[in-house]
Amino acid sequence: MPSYGFLSTHPPTRCGLATFNSALAAQLTADGTHGGIVRVTDHGDDQRPTPGVVHTWSARTPGGWRDAAAALNAFDVAIVQHEYGIYPGNDGEDVLPLLRRLTVPTIVVLHTVLSQPSARQKSLLEQIVATAGAVVTMTDTARDRLLVGYAVTAGKVTVIPHGAAELAGVPVERRTRPHLLTWGLLGPGKGVEWSLRALARLQDLEPTPTYTVAGRTHPKVIEHHGESYRAGLHQLGAQLGVAHAVDYQDVYHDQEALGLLIRSADVVVLPYDSREQVTSGVLIEAVAAGVPVVATAFPHAVELLTGGPGLVVPHQNPAALAKAIRRVLTEPGLAARLAGRVRPLAAHLRWPAVAARYGTLAEELTDARSPAVSAVSA
Repeated sequence: MPSYGFLSTHPPTRCGLATFNSALAAQLTADGTHGGIVRVTDHGDDQRPTPGVVHTWSARTPGGWRDAAAALNAFDVAIVQHEYGIYPGNDGEDVLPLLRRLTVPTIVVLHTVLSQPSARQKSLLEQIVATAGAVVTMTDTARDRLLVGYAVTAGKVTVIPHGAAELAGVPVERRTRPHLLTWGLLGPGKGVEWSLRALARLQDLEPTPTYTVAGRTHPKVIEHHGESYRAGLHQLGAQLGVAHAVDYQDVYHDQEALGLLIRSADVVVLPYDSREQVTSGVLIEAVAAGVPVVATAFPHAVELLTGGPGLVVPHQNPAALAKAIRRVLTEPGLAARLAGRVRPLAAHLRWPAVAARYGTLAEELTDARSPAVSAVSA
């Protein structure tokens, strides 16, 4: 098996890419396969080394991509997580010279594919795809958007879903009142305000639902706006008369605690404002756990939930959100039918299955490269 170098944000940084990279790296090296993390850090990140990290690329280091590339070249395959906001330079452009400096096969995982990118963002992503050995999107929607909106080679693009933890063995905590749940890093665009307004429309139910909002405020939001978004949610809940029914858990749950929380939910609510989001790890975790989902019509939700294990509603529409939640909680058999639609999906969403597909793709790249390397050597 090839050895793997991973380029990404990584714990103790708390963000979706860090969580994704940590889980993927753990799976691909679980059998003893050699691997190492090249961790990307920003201002304010905890810079202390953590197990598995072989190099840290700090945004504060000019030209730091050179040493990061050298560290990745020590492995057989590099797996690079891409998001415009995590690398130094305008739109994270410093990742491009790093990719060009790599001498090993490279898999670039695209966490965002914009439908209306700026000219710089479009050009940068096209060059990244051209430089990579293979590119992964996590949804068909993202792949289609990439092929239609960007000048890229279709044969380079593979769809591999976002992975999910195995929660089948986690006990289900039955609460005395219906439990609604939203989790993840908080900030404007999360749409929790629409859930609060929907909750106010559900106060006639007996018993009335409770709502858990779990997660710390996104570090970049705190840096620029402090806790104003969270404070605004508290104020809105009080104005709507539902503050007593909302539990704000200002913590970053580990996987065990998060699994218990997810399994206690009757409905996972994803009220996001985004119309661009083609990948949602929270959505995948909820679906894989067998919990009914009510989500706004962001692209990943439309692809995964339409006719599947959840209901999709218009953006910024608390009446539609409340109506869908009410259906799940009160319509006989609906929650069970939605949960039943998970079973055909669940097996290929688990992290072992997802990581195996990355392993296969890595082997294809190294096998394709071997004859060329041998010819050069000869």
